[in-house]
Amino acid sequence: MSIDPLLQLLRRKARYSHQELAELLSLTSDEVKAKVAAWEKDGTILGYHAVVDPDLAGDHDVSAFIEVKLTPERGGGFDRLAMRIARFDQVVSCYLASGGYDLMVVVEGGDLREVARFVSEKLSSMDGVLSTATHFRLKTYKENGFLFEEGGTPERLAVSP
Repeated sequence: MSIDPLLQLLRRKARYSHQELAELLSLTSDEVKAKVAAWEKDGTILGYHAVVDPDLAGDHDVSAFIEVKLTPERGGGFDRLAMRIARFDQVVSCYLASGGYDLMVVVEGGDLREVARFVSEKLSSMDGVLSTATHFRLKTYKENGFLFEEGGTPERLAVSP
């Protein structure tokens, strides 16, 4: 089953008006409004956010991607521990992942020391956390479908036979 076309449009640009969405999908504005309200009520739509260029916004926070290896809990697997980690204010995103680690945790802090303190004092010291590997974000090229382009004109890649 594929995702509803209305949800696909909202994922790409949540600022469409109900009328714009209705016109794009051959629906009425009231139909769009009712669908969106139902999805907000049942939790299908959890919220809305803007993708912000941190350089232009003057945001100097530090972001880190942290690989976390866990010991699964009997009867609960990774879920309870992952939810405990996800509830920390510093955690922006938390994903169960395949590969050499169990969770991918995205953390933000005011500086490198703040992120390091979070990892050493809160994350690494939790029962069930076996190891962590922290990778700091240096530059963003694309986030949530939006390209961060410098100078306005994207550079074309050379094509050779």
